[in-house]
Amino acid sequence: MEIIITAVGPDNVGLADPIIHYVTGKGANIEEIQMYNHDEDALFAMLCRIELPDVPWEAFRSALTEIGRAKNLSVRVWSPEERAARPRLALCVTYRPEPALAVLRAIRDQQIRAQAAVMIGNRNACRGIAEQFGVDWYNIGDREGRANDEQMVELFDQYQVDYVVLARYMRVLPAAVCWKFAGGRIINLHHGLLPSFPGLRPYHDAYAGRMLTYGCTCHFIVPELDAGNQIIQQTTFTVPPGTKLDEIIRIGQEDNEPRCLVEGVRRVVNREIRLHFHRVVKRM
Repeated sequence: MEIIITAVGPDNVGLADPIIHYVTGKGANIEEIQMYNHDEDALFAMLCRIELPDVPWEAFRSALTEIGRAKNLSVRVWSPEERAARPRLALCVTYRPEPALAVLRAIRDQQIRAQAAVMIGNRNACRGIAEQFGVDWYNIGDREGRANDEQMVELFDQYQVDYVVLARYMRVLPAAVCWKFAGGRIINLHHGLLPSFPGLRPYHDAYAGRMLTYGCTCHFIVPELDAGNQIIQQTTFTVPPGTKLDEIIRIGQEDNEPRCLVEGVRRVVNREIRLHFHRVVKRM
């Protein structure tokens, strides 16, 4: 059984040892381990991916949670195999409704074999979509759209979310949130082709470069914004010379971005690929 353990909390000494000793004492084979020390935040974070056959699941999870309490760490123990037949998704949105709507339709039509457990927004623009599909909705943003990240994490835990889908969610997740759900559990839709067009205005940047081919990227989240080799899926479209920027953005937002996200989420929930040492690899 593949198990991913994450531990996040205030930096200190001797934080990783009890977790490693416990899992190896149970006969686990460690396939991946990464540790991070964000000095500016005095934050410790660890990801440990193990293989452990015949695990007494609840007792194993409880023991590691107790270690976390003793070390003042937020510990999560998760396996993609626990609900492999129908993993639970959290859809996070801001203004654009098309990507989340496309995912919900793909779930309804059994193109994506998953369950939309909850929708979370930092604005109310997409609330109607959640209501249309009978998905619980939460607005975690204040009047300016600043998100309550602690509430977001609480909702992920409350709804036993397997994968977080950032469907044009226009907020940067803090490092602590990224590491709590590390190991290929956070999927982001970026509205430009990476690595060439990162940032907030990729359509404008590509247009300024006189590009005729535009696209978007579905990728796993790591703490660095739109960085690295975590690409799951990219889709493109080509326009004739002289096409106006407004028309390019319309095609991208209404057609290309939703298609890209649906295929990216499908690949992840079907367990065709996984994130391993910050690289997307084919599952064997």
